[in-house]
Amino acid sequence: MTSTSHLDRLSVAAPRSRADQLADTLLTHIRERGLRSGDRLGTLDEIRDEVGFARTTVSEAVRLLRERGVLEIRPGRGGGLFIAAETPVVRMRHTLLTAQGSADSVRDAIQLRETLEEPIALGAAEQCTESDAAMLRAAAQEMAEPGIGYEEFIRRNWRLHELIAGLSPNTMMSAVYISCLGYLERSEPAYGDSDRESAYISGRAGVHRELVEAIANRDPDGIRRAVRAHNHGTDEETR
Repeated sequence: MTSTSHLDRLSVAAPRSRADQLADTLLTHIRERGLRSGDRLGTLDEIRDEVGFARTTVSEAVRLLRERGVLEIRPGRGGGLFIAAETPVVRMRHTLLTAQGSADSVRDAIQLRETLEEPIALGAAEQCTESDAAMLRAAAQEMAEPGIGYEEFIRRNWRLHELIAGLSPNTMMSAVYISCLGYLERSEPAYGDSDRESAYISGRAGVHRELVEAIANRDPDGIRRAVRAHNHGTDEETR
């Protein structure tokens, strides 16, 4: 008779970053103080002074909370970080972002993201101004910087796609897409092949440059080609 292990469903969560921990701490603070939509939380500098973390860590924590629909940024005098309104889009994000990281749900998130990739990019192209194009090109260039590791490359990758989605005129589609990004960002595995990592990063950075140029030039056919290469790989990557 074979014994049955009680550990067959055991999984180990990936180490959580300081930004993740700070985001949870801020969320607990918001709930304990009973802050509601429209209430002011503070500024990035005020939070940094309070917790003593680096500005990049605080900025990333705020980005995570904005992605979850918890915070919004208001510019100008008296601006800062405010508690966001609970809209249908925000509730939908909460549903997506609280899903468990099973293999099936990761696969579903990838499929949904790839389905939305083309309409998101086409919508972004319709709205893309010269300053928007410059912003996207700068983000794509950061992905191609020599010497960055896989984890940092993926972070910059998600950042570029979030910027593209932010240009889409369809706010509902953009919200679903960005939520998929956030979900996959927490589920992203290591590359696992250090010898080929640099070549992979270089190739994927090139695909993203092509996508950005197609968006900037409002080139629908170029966008479709770049999206196909992005979702299914280039000839070199699939050999």
